[in-house]
Amino acid sequence: MSYMLFVDESGQDLRKSPYEVLAGIAIEDRDLWNLICRVQDAELEFFGRRVSDGLLELKGKKLLKRKTFRQAAQMDPMPVERRRDLARALLEDGASGTREQITALAQAKLAFVSHLLALCGQFRVKAFASIVDRDAPRPEGDFLRKDYAYLFERYFYFLEDRSAEQLGLVVFDELERSQCHILIDQMSRYFRKTTRGQARASLVIPEPFFVHSHLTTAVQIADIVAYLTAWGVRVGGMYRSAREELAGMAAQVCDLRYRARREVNGNSDFSIWSFAVIDDLRPRDEREETDGQ
Repeated sequence: MSYMLFVDESGQDLRKSPYEVLAGIAIEDRDLWNLICRVQDAELEFFGRRVSDGLLELKGKKLLKRKTFRQAAQMDPMPVERRRDLARALLEDGASGTREQITALAQAKLAFVSHLLALCGQFRVKAFASIVDRDAPRPEGDFLRKDYAYLFERYFYFLEDRSAEQLGLVVFDELERSQCHILIDQMSRYFRKTTRGQARASLVIPEPFFVHSHLTTAVQIADIVAYLTAWGVRVGGMYRSAREELAGMAAQVCDLRYRARREVNGNSDFSIWSFAVIDDLRPRDEREETDGQ
């Protein structure tokens, strides 16, 4: 038995997004296919057809942008069947969309995402995230960034609480090929050359898999979690304003977090949540050198 951590990111352009988020969802292998089937069934239920085949990729910025909420609110909530039929009609012929169809599709998007997050809860999915302020200092060296290390740390704690026989796989949305090689090399050095990495390699398989997000349902879910975390979730250490319309879904994401308990500084029941807020990505020696100048 094993768990798979499907990872995606949001806000990496450091422009509009208030936070840069590296997020992952952990799913036990026995639950993965059942969850995928339920998500595909939900596409038919809410949109009248499969939409993740390229017509409407299941990504946060496509489903949850501000415009979607404005369009959804321009008419009263529609009956489910009527909404589905209108949404399907617009997806099949978007060039001649009516106001009612546009409203129906927007309402279907929001209802679908909320249902998707509820499905994650039903299938015991756990969410992990490294959250970095967009203005946080960045490192200069060629090593595994702190946000990745924190994500693997939280994933390791989760696995450690399960069973020594359950290993963890890491699955990333495919990057440009050279970036994939850089990340693989950085992960290899972290898991082989550092004390903490060596310990965590006992449960987390150090070499990741790369997949196309538009073909991989679980990575698309991770993208939605990353987007909602950047724009809607606010936990300790996050001071930038959130989009109020995302509050309900953000609460659903928070419900998917995992809380590990470890002994820290004499406290045997210290809580370590699976969401880590990082205010500086530089290693300690680089910070000290800069601060001393």
